[in-house]
Amino acid sequence: MSVTLHGFSWDASSSFARGAAQGPDVIRSALFTEMSSPYSLAGVDARKAITRYDFEALPEEPAKAREAITDRIKNTLNAGLRPLSLGGDHSVTYPILKAMKDQHGPVNILHIDAHPDLYPELDGDPFSHACPFYRAVEDGCVNTLVQVGLRSVPPESRIYGEKHGIVMLSADELEAIPFERLTAPLYVSIDLDGIDPAFAPGVSHPEPGGLTSREVIGLIDKLEAPLIGADVVELNPARDINMMTAYLAARLVKELAAKLNSD
Repeated sequence: MSVTLHGFSWDASSSFARGAAQGPDVIRSALFTEMSSPYSLAGVDARKAITRYDFEALPEEPAKAREAITDRIKNTLNAGLRPLSLGGDHSVTYPILKAMKDQHGPVNILHIDAHPDLYPELDGDPFSHACPFYRAVEDGCVNTLVQVGLRSVPPESRIYGEKHGIVMLSADELEAIPFERLTAPLYVSIDLDGIDPAFAPGVSHPEPGGLTSREVIGLIDKLEAPLIGADVVELNPARDINMMTAYLAARLVKELAAKLNSD
């Protein structure tokens, strides 16, 4: 099935350093260049897998921006395409998952991140980039949530995760990933700060001790269920070094596009 690449240039819900709104355009510029192959590791040409691009600007008002994201994902699904979204900060994932729920019911999610993003609110904002998976769980969007790469987990998030059966794993617990629970309908959400800053310095909240780029690519490759959608978020180009993180994000887009295009 063909893929729509969405760009959601939004960082008004960030809690510290702004700049992730520039991420989608920078990732797109790194996606197909003479310096890198357009092919995934499985040999899928991402130029053919991605048949539609949607980088329209979002409304400035947060509620309207969230509504626009949900509507644009629904349009992609209704067209028989699969959405692959670029952030922007991680707050964009909740309105994406709302659209997924309407189409597929509660979904299974592989979430790669340094942080669980399970705050009920942050600084008075219930739709902060620290809150998308709390909102998704509370809204019934989630069947199984497997979080990998965690290394900054507040005690209250740990308690919430245990209460709701969320699998919360650090970067050195990859062998504990329950792949048997990552079945259809399956969604993948990758916050680039889940990857160690040695490989992905261009993020707003770097946390040493993360996953390697090879490990993340390997996790994508191990997924057997067909993907219904995915996102790559939280690139902050102003903090990047020689486009390292942008090119890594572009590689992840190619691997995810191949998976989304695979059935």
